[in-house]
Amino acid sequence: MLAAQSGDSQAFSQLVELYQKRVYGLAVHLTGNLDDANDLAQEAFIRAYRYIGSFRLESDFGTWLHRITVNTWINMNRKGRNVVIESLDEDWNDSTKASREVAATTGDPLEAFESAEFKTMLHQALQQLSDEHRTVLVLREIYDYSYEEIATATETSLGTVKSRINRAKSQMRSVLSSLAGQFGFLLPGETTQRR
Repeated sequence: MLAAQSGDSQAFSQLVELYQKRVYGLAVHLTGNLDDANDLAQEAFIRAYRYIGSFRLESDFGTWLHRITVNTWINMNRKGRNVVIESLDEDWNDSTKASREVAATTGDPLEAFESAEFKTMLHQALQQLSDEHRTVLVLREIYDYSYEEIATATETSLGTVKSRINRAKSQMRSVLSSLAGQFGFLLPGETTQRR
């Protein structure tokens, strides 16, 4: 870390290798598609390299990178860069589907299919949220950030974070209820199958 802060590009490259999957994973959740996620992750690492000298060793480097990624995403959207959010259905129907389908040697094939369908439904629901709501929900529910960490990462007040998370969860429930009909899933509290 200290070597990277003193300008050692080799040391910074090692940090990139160590954290690239985490940053890219967050970028995918925020943008909703692989091309924009690549752009966001790349820009986040460029900014991290530029500002690593200002990183105080008081917090976790991964958390600092996530904060840069979120701020970069927010700034891209504020500047009017229209990030195209594509449906994950398209990814499942093109050539990437073949690489995702691996024959299981154990387990129930129907259960695996339903699990994949449910994940697709969740991704679709997440992409229907606003950028602000998707960001706080991803940080809270997927990356397990505290409300305070989310407030710092998004440069908003604690009350705003809590409000956005509540609204995001409410919107997710509504969208999931609608999508469940399309996918034929029975949600908790429902008594009849939708297929």
